[in-house]
Amino acid sequence: MPSYTAPIKDLQFILHDMLNVSAQETPGYAELEPDFTSAILEEAGKMATDVLAPLNRVGDTEGCTLDNGVVRTPAGFKDAFDQVKAGGWPGIDLPDEFGGQNMPYIMYTAVGELSSAANQAFTMYQGLTHGAASAILAHGTDEQKAKYLPKMTSCDWTGTMNLTEPHCGTDLGLMRTKAEPQEDGSYAVTGQKIFISSGEHDMAENIIHLVLAKIPGGPEGIKGVSLFIVPKFLVKDDGSLGERNGVACGKLEEKMGIHGNSTCVMDYDGAKGWLLGDMHKGMRAMFTMMNEARIGVGMQGLAQASVAYQNAVEYALDRLQGRAVTGTENPDGPADPLIVHPDIRRSLMDQKSFVEGGRAFLLWSSQLIDQSHRGGDAAAEGLISLMTPVVKGFLTDQGYDMTVQAQQIYGGHGYIEEWGMSQFTRDARIAMIYEGANGVQALDLVGRKLAQDGGKHVMAFFDMVKTFCKENGDVEGMAAFTEPLKAASKDLQAAGMFFMQNGMKNPNAALAGSTDFLHLFGHVCLGLMWARMARAALTALENGASDAAFYETKLATGRYYMARRLPATGLHLVRIQTGADTVMALDAAQF
Repeated sequence: MPSYTAPIKDLQFILHDMLNVSAQETPGYAELEPDFTSAILEEAGKMATDVLAPLNRVGDTEGCTLDNGVVRTPAGFKDAFDQVKAGGWPGIDLPDEFGGQNMPYIMYTAVGELSSAANQAFTMYQGLTHGAASAILAHGTDEQKAKYLPKMTSCDWTGTMNLTEPHCGTDLGLMRTKAEPQEDGSYAVTGQKIFISSGEHDMAENIIHLVLAKIPGGPEGIKGVSLFIVPKFLVKDDGSLGERNGVACGKLEEKMGIHGNSTCVMDYDGAKGWLLGDMHKGMRAMFTMMNEARIGVGMQGLAQASVAYQNAVEYALDRLQGRAVTGTENPDGPADPLIVHPDIRRSLMDQKSFVEGGRAFLLWSSQLIDQSHRGGDAAAEGLISLMTPVVKGFLTDQGYDMTVQAQQIYGGHGYIEEWGMSQFTRDARIAMIYEGANGVQALDLVGRKLAQDGGKHVMAFFDMVKTFCKENGDVEGMAAFTEPLKAASKDLQAAGMFFMQNGMKNPNAALAGSTDFLHLFGHVCLGLMWARMARAALTALENGASDAAFYETKLATGRYYMARRLPATGLHLVRIQTGADTVMALDAAQF
């Protein structure tokens, strides 16, 4: 059965050597001293390794069951959920006035990677709750915050987001769920929602659904959508639970993966709900949750790649197969271990360089969120808005690919369920789809985010790369990082210029290259992260770091990414510059 070890040392390196978090001016960051973050991550790592990881296979094989309207979670989930709640992990970054620990979001992300790598399906229960709580925190009234947030922060009550309907996914303007005003100020919500993660389960006293619906008489399309709080059990004025609301799980979806999470069809039959935020402004309120969820889903892609890579390394070190082409390396055995073979090394280096670079990208992005939300930094807000589709799309596309590569290391055993590698691949696959399919993320990046605020955010990113290369290009050992990064950044700028020159007269020319652009952008981001990590590693070595091997390994892994992975930007640019002619050449009937 697969195992999981929390990568505490690597997280600490990124937080302190690369990001130097405790020296930043963002409120709350001064407390993030190495001893403090180490203590938090060590405890989170123990929870992930000892409690959650052993249940990952259980969740996959048992799944959830629907029994008379109640969803039963897999054996051990309820006890583990109670342990997670007792440790205060769900509200680690939520305000202390509602029972949270008020730590920066970057710590929530770091802890979230550990739990998601150990058990993605389980971690989704508190992850969705966190997103729903964030939406209520941002858009709720004082009364709504006081009524719902303390119980949601503790995960005594969990939360969901209800968007998709059977006939509409991305195009939410087509939704039919309606919310009719009632005399008491509430709304009667009626309709059906599908693909609702954690929609019904037996681990919490109540479930607070956030539901998109249309108020009759409102504007057509997406402009007529509002967001409503619809609890499973009505909440009395004193905070106790009242009668069951008119919402029920009608069906559990049978899925490719994440079997331990209850993915529900939710039926609303005149359920009592309350408006969250402004009328007909539901998407603005929901996007508070969705944008957070997209960063979290990017983390899921990275996390599955991380745990799959760990197990692939162990297998490659242990499995004897063939002899090294340069001579026997295991003379006392019948064969050499897999790891002696160059193509196995290539695959493992692909995985290692992605996981470590992606982890830095994810934590850097979380730092931007803190700078924006805690520090009021408008530039950081614009930059993370630009980066959100890249985090979601690139980390999940690449993360899935890396789970496939890890599975491949096992050969035929990777295809056999008892070895557990297929679960990582199956669980990672959903991350490319939900919270906005990756093709939609690419369209959002090219169609909206590049030109946002006159394009100043992407220009700020280019300037960031240029400044880093200029300041570090002459540092000994850095040319192997700054020169490839400059070349990749030029490819990204050339792609952006192609869109500017051709997008207005032929929008298809831009959108046909949107996925290539997202991946080009992602590679440049990881290139920047590797360059920054290399500079930090060199500094540590110059200062006589006690663990020189760790920093030397970091540099070698980074050089691999810059030499073998980053040049993919050239391929993506060529594809983008071919425009739309070949993409749009066939009539629909010719497919």
